Amino acid sequence: MNRIFFICLVVGIPLSLAANFLHWPAVLSFIIYCLTIISLASYMGRATESLAIIAGPRIGGLLNATFGNAVELIISIFALKAGLLSVVLASLTGSVLGNLLLVGGLSYFIGGLKYKRQMFNVYDAQHNAALMIFAIVVAFVFPEVFSLRLSHAESFTLSIWVSIIMIILYLAALYFKLVTHRGIYVYKIEGAPNEHDDETADWSKKKAITVLALATVAVAFISESLVHTFQEVGRTLGWSETFIGIIIVAIVGNAAEHASAVVMAYKNKVGVTFEIAVGSTLQIAMFVAPVLVLLSIFFQKQMPLIFSIPELVSMVLAVFLTISLTNDGDTNWFEGLTLLAAYVIMGVGFYLL
Repeated sequence: MNRIFFICLVVGIPLSLAANFLHWPAVLSFIIYCLTIISLASYMGRATESLAIIAGPRIGGLLNATFGNAVELIISIFALKAGLLSVVLASLTGSVLGNLLLVGGLSYFIGGLKYKRQMFNVYDAQHNAALMIFAIVVAFVFPEVFSLRLSHAESFTLSIWVSIIMIILYLAALYFKLVTHRGIYVYKIEGAPNEHDDETADWSKKKAITVLALATVAVAFISESLVHTFQEVGRTLGWSETFIGIIIVAIVGNAAEHASAVVMAYKNKVGVTFEIAVGSTLQIAMFVAPVLVLLSIFFQKQMPLIFSIPELVSMVLAVFLTISLTNDGDTNWFEGLTLLAAYVIMGVGFYLL
């Protein structure tokens, strides 16, 4: 698999440059850009896995989620700059659905086929459940309801306040989990391996950081070119901007953490999988989305934190389904299949929409 990604990368970067400067057809360029970004994301994922082994499971899960979301954040920034606000909001929706239903579902399903029951820290599950309800149900639904009675400018002002509060709470949650209450809520799982004790990092810390830096720069360049193909690809293939944002951008942007989460579940390290899937969702909702709202001020686009009703309902349903299946601290293949089924249903709905 690593060889395949290497070949795609070696071929993809020159082709991406050629497509950009020679103005190749939009659909062809779109495919080249997506495959190249996925290949770059695989190297970002490999680098963060090495750092995760060095730093431990909690920090590792956070690093994996952060650099996995970096790709999507970069794509969203260029989409925001281009004025594609519906694509930005749709990609945020797609990240929430993709992380909770696709990544979580596929990981629990694959892991569950090998192990009848996989367990993770129940205290983490309960803590993250409350944060997800706050981020999606409270912070996203509240501006939507009030926007019915507020002007666009007033809705944007409300969104700014909500965004600032969410960023502060997200940073406080990290401080709580990694500093003040680190190791307090320990949940021993019989028969489960220590998350990284039996592994050695593929790359040194210096090499991993170097790869991350170079890959991030390459992703930034290609993402700007990718964004410019969205409208033409949508017209050619009959895809709406909502479908492109929710399905295509979300999958391409989160490719690295998707693969990492599934691999960890297959190794019976479902605790790291949970940190990646749920931690990434919280980071998208409580940090990435608010940052994009604040950045829209500088781009003079004014993007309020207001989603469409289908987007909002799908995120709320995904959160409550995930909580109901994972709040007990264990999972199996059938629960994974249930999450995947929900993702397929929502994907078909947004395609038809």
